[in-house]
Amino acid sequence: MVIAGQYPHLTLTFGLLGNIVSFMVFLSPMPTFYKVYKKKSTEGFQSIPYVVGLFSAMLWIYYALLKGNAMLLITINSVGIVIQTFYICVFLFYAPKKARMESVKLIMLFIVVGFGLIVLLTEFLSKGAKRGVIVGWICLVFSLCVFVAPLGVLRQVIKTKSVEYMPILLSLALTLSAVMWFFYGLLLGDFNIAIPNTLGFTFGIIQIILYFVFKNRKPVINDKISEFKEKMSEMDEPRIPEIKDHNTIDMVKLNATLRPEYTQNPHAVRSPIMANHTIEVAA
Repeated sequence: MVIAGQYPHLTLTFGLLGNIVSFMVFLSPMPTFYKVYKKKSTEGFQSIPYVVGLFSAMLWIYYALLKGNAMLLITINSVGIVIQTFYICVFLFYAPKKARMESVKLIMLFIVVGFGLIVLLTEFLSKGAKRGVIVGWICLVFSLCVFVAPLGVLRQVIKTKSVEYMPILLSLALTLSAVMWFFYGLLLGDFNIAIPNTLGFTFGIIQIILYFVFKNRKPVINDKISEFKEKMSEMDEPRIPEIKDHNTIDMVKLNATLRPEYTQNPHAVRSPIMANHTIEVAA
């Protein structure tokens, strides 16, 4: 059984490695935001991963401050707050009005309401070590929810038999990060850190296995998608527009009525007033 503080050098090593890998994970969205900067538009990207990341970093710093002896948690999550805030600011600057308003609502919900309530309730309704235990459980539950999120990706991979939308490098980095923080929490004797990372490690291994199973397979085309494409192609076929202008129809009928008279005697000239009288001239 591992006793807290029994291996301080190993604890420090895993904590430093966890900082390095987590820093690389924080930098992984940089190519995405470079595209946003070049196109001056956020396109279909959403801000919720970065708002959740900011909330998580703030929560872990609050827990580390209450717990004490967790400086490596404070360092990496302080860096995380800076990076996530930068991402959110860039998103808000280039996002359209609707997406910007939704992002502001998310920030208010997670950062102002969520984190604010956690701090206020734990500060006024609990004391001493009990406060740290409560915040630790909140961090544990929230981390479990975050690690469960990749289940949607796993379901999509199994259903489509395609790994097109699985970022394997990010999955590897997250798996490695989970391993480092698990051993750091275990050696530190903090199961609020260790337990969620067991789940993260498990899901990470499953993602890697699925990637190597399906990476060379052709994706299964959904029947609904193919039917939709066929309907769209039919809609794109050129059609003869219907004549809806009644004035145009009347003119066409008038021309059809007058045309035989002109073809019978093209040199005949009729006066609109004396249309029914004929003048004969002697030869």
